[in-house]
Amino acid sequence: MVNKVKPAEGWPVIKGEYEVGNPENPVAVSTCGSHVKGASQLTAGAAITGPQKTENLGIEKIVANVISNPNIRFLLVTGAEVKGHISGEAMVMFHKNGIRDNRVVGATGAIPYIENLPDEAVKRFQTQVVEVVNMIGIEDEDAIVAKVKELAAKDPGALSTEPAIIPELETEEDAEEDVEIAVHIPRRTRPAILAC
Repeated sequence: MVNKVKPAEGWPVIKGEYEVGNPENPVAVSTCGSHVKGASQLTAGAAITGPQKTENLGIEKIVANVISNPNIRFLLVTGAEVKGHISGEAMVMFHKNGIRDNRVVGATGAIPYIENLPDEAVKRFQTQVVEVVNMIGIEDEDAIVAKVKELAAKDPGALSTEPAIIPELETEEDAEEDVEIAVHIPRRTRPAILAC
């Protein structure tokens, strides 16, 4: 029996367009620009599955949700690539090469710039995720489920460390609260706030 740990309180910590399964499962699935039904992937061994449409904020959200759950050890990147953004390739390159000057090394998309992940989060993701499986272009659910099962069978157990939280990233709820507050700020003070 492999070691399992409790993910961060309220996991997934960043809200998004995804389906959540058992947080002890070892696989996360990015379906890039495709909306592949996730129910069978979740029962096959995925902890979380959903689309990743951008090569910047999409990566940041995936990293935040993965490193806040040390049970996730594999990332399956599948589905149709997003034209222009090329988000799947960016995710693969991010894991393989990291970032330099905020740019994902080796990514060819329009804006593969990571602004909100500290170096520690990048290194943690690269350490925790033992394999990123590139199935970009595959939308066949049977093939995806088969790969999830294969990866789940190789589960090395949770990374032996605490869940990591990236305080710089806001949840969508936090962002909505900020917008509400900003609406009530007198106009003369807005430029100073926007310049921050």
